[in-house]
Amino acid sequence: MVFSSGHYFFCIINYKQMKYGFFIFMFSVLTILSAYVSVRGFQALKTLPVGRYIFLFLLLTLFLLFIGNVLLVRDFASCTAKVLGFIGFSFLIILIYLTLSFLLIDMVRLLNKIIGFAPQGMYVFRQWSFLVTLGILAVVMITGNYAFNHPSVEQLSIRVENKPVQNRRLKIVLASDLHLGLSIDKKNLQKYVELINAQHPDMVLFAGDMVDNIVKPVIEQQMSEEFNRIHAPLGVFAISGNHEYYGENPYLFENYLKENTQVQFLRDTVVLIDDSFYLVGRDDRTNLNRKKINEIVAGTDKDKPFVLLDHQPVELEESEQNGIDLQLSGHTHNGQFFPGNLLVRGMYENPYGYSKKTHTHYYVTSGLGLWGPKYRIGTASEIVVIDFNY
Repeated sequence: MVFSSGHYFFCIINYKQMKYGFFIFMFSVLTILSAYVSVRGFQALKTLPVGRYIFLFLLLTLFLLFIGNVLLVRDFASCTAKVLGFIGFSFLIILIYLTLSFLLIDMVRLLNKIIGFAPQGMYVFRQWSFLVTLGILAVVMITGNYAFNHPSVEQLSIRVENKPVQNRRLKIVLASDLHLGLSIDKKNLQKYVELINAQHPDMVLFAGDMVDNIVKPVIEQQMSEEFNRIHAPLGVFAISGNHEYYGENPYLFENYLKENTQVQFLRDTVVLIDDSFYLVGRDDRTNLNRKKINEIVAGTDKDKPFVLLDHQPVELEESEQNGIDLQLSGHTHNGQFFPGNLLVRGMYENPYGYSKKTHTHYYVTSGLGLWGPKYRIGTASEIVVIDFNY
């Protein structure tokens, strides 16, 4: 597909602005939260002076590792970047949960000032609450990392409605948000491919965010070898997500797949599969100039079923209005870790799982990989096996 130089320049400027703006916002929020946690942790460890300074040292070290990894990841050797990335991103989990814990403790302290139910024992409560929180946090992170490394297999049965019946049935495996790169590497991809092949799919669909910003680690680790091990008689297809756009070139990963793998990359394209149904692949909505669904499917046989891949589950009514039978999306990670799963419920009409509007079925997967910390807390990594009947 050919893109004008003007359009490409606009995309690069737009995505860089988004990336830098996000970093400034994130740095500001992390600084505020780190300062709050530092003060409250220092106060809670009043009778443990050595513990006080160890806590402050560790918190500052983790903060600097996280910021350094974000800023300098391209300058580190792969092994170093992977270790520093895991430690630094784990800091996010620690910081968020310590913030929530201290906020809860502060609420109890405020209530005590009003009611006076523990005039002498509040300091003991603060110290022990903090120590218990650290213990619980250690258990939660261990189990959360285990959950990330052991994805589940979700089952979904779909029957096309309001279209001529062909009495056909196939098995589709949906995977999304692999975020391949330094953190989620070739070994992870090997496990993902083995899990996918174990389902014996007729077709495999990747719903965007296959790469985590930087394509270089994917190329260096020759991950194309793993994509070529996928067995699917009707083909392996992929679309872009927002993270493909956050890297150095929004089309670099697409070109890598086209040149080195069997994966067919769809960007605002429709293809007829087995002369029986259409697969529609949309560009990510990060591209403000992507085509509308009705433009993509113009000239097709509307009596045949349509399966749509669209990374971000927004404007769901557009699929309903254009006769799409099944839309498959990702992006949300189902919040990735608690309480993120509660937050995405307020951000998306369908943040995770199955839904239906008239004759259009929707499934939003929580994805296989993750951005940042490799923990699933209150959510799950998954692939989806779809029994598609039409």
